Amino acid sequence: MTQDDGQLDGLVRKRIRALRVAQGWSLEELAARAHLSQSSLSRIENGRRRLALDQLVTLARALDTTLDQLVENAADDVVISPTIDGAHGLMRWPIKSDPGMSVMRQRMTEPPPDNPARMRAHPGREWLVVLSGTAILMLGHRRFRIETHQAAEFPTMMPHAIGSEGGPCEIIGIFDRDARRGHQREAVDHDDQGGPGLPARQVPDLA
Repeated sequence: MTQDDGQLDGLVRKRIRALRVAQGWSLEELAARAHLSQSSLSRIENGRRRLALDQLVTLARALDTTLDQLVENAADDVVISPTIDGAHGLMRWPIKSDPGMSVMRQRMTEPPPDNPARMRAHPGREWLVVLSGTAILMLGHRRFRIETHQAAEFPTMMPHAIGSEGGPCEIIGIFDRDARRGHQREAVDHDDQGGPGLPARQVPDLA
């Protein structure tokens, strides 16, 4: 067994015990759910018994998780640095568990357009959290005021736009795969049409 294998072995054992304790189960209760003897489960948690694949499958099911999640290694890159899109005033963080999703931070200083003809619509779903200030979310003819620390979720097939009210505001936006693609297409179309780049941290709306 290599050092990495030994570390993973110990991690899996700690994870089994932590998941059991989180459920509020005793050794006896989890052993019964996993069709193991209490002594066998104790030896598994304490490292005195070899981890067998069939037992791990059974334990994962009993703990309401999957085998992949039970044996996944610790992520090497815990801290993620953003990429900067200065032309559009955006900071982006990748989401490793779902490469199709994207997270962005943006500062806005202008109110959104209230005319649906000037709003955007595309497949997907978006979420936003207001970090500071007050944001205005326009969905068609409806207007939503989102204060600091409040959040919103909406389908992007609805014509939408986001801006600020009463001064600058900063938001975190989360986009699913389809919404991200919609924004990428819009950015390409804008650049192809010779639209001027928006200065960093002066973008009127996120969506």
